[in-house]
Amino acid sequence: LERQLLMQNQMRERQTAMQIAWTREFLKYFGTFFGLAAVGLSVGAIRRKNPGILLPIVPLSFIFAYQYDMGYGTLLQRIKGEAENILDTQSSLLELPKGPLTYEDLEKIRRSQSKFFIEK
Repeated sequence: LERQLLMQNQMRERQTAMQIAWTREFLKYFGTFFGLAAVGLSVGAIRRKNPGILLPIVPLSFIFAYQYDMGYGTLLQRIKGEAENILDTQSSLLELPKGPLTYEDLEKIRRSQSKFFIEK
C-alpha cells in the first residue's frame, strides 16, 4: 500500500510538472502573439487616430497575465492554499451525490450490467 501511495504521489507530481511546463511553453507562443498584436494594434490606432482599436489588448492582457502567473508566478500556491481551506472549512462541498460508493453499490451495478449483456 505504501508503494502504491508513493507511486500515485510521483504520478501526481509528474502531471503537475507537465502542466507547468506546458503553460510555460504556451506562454512563449502567446507572449509573442500578444506582443505582435499590441504593436500592430497600437500602430493601427495611431495611424487611424482611433483609440478604440486598442480594445482587444484588454482581454489579451488578462489572458497573458493569467498564463504568466500560472507558469512563473504564485497561482499554483494560491490554488493549493484555497484547496486546503476548502478541505478544512467547507468539506461538505466535497461529498458525492448519494454518498460514497460502497461495495454493495458496485455489486448491484455489476449484476445489472452482466444481466444486460447476457440477455443480448
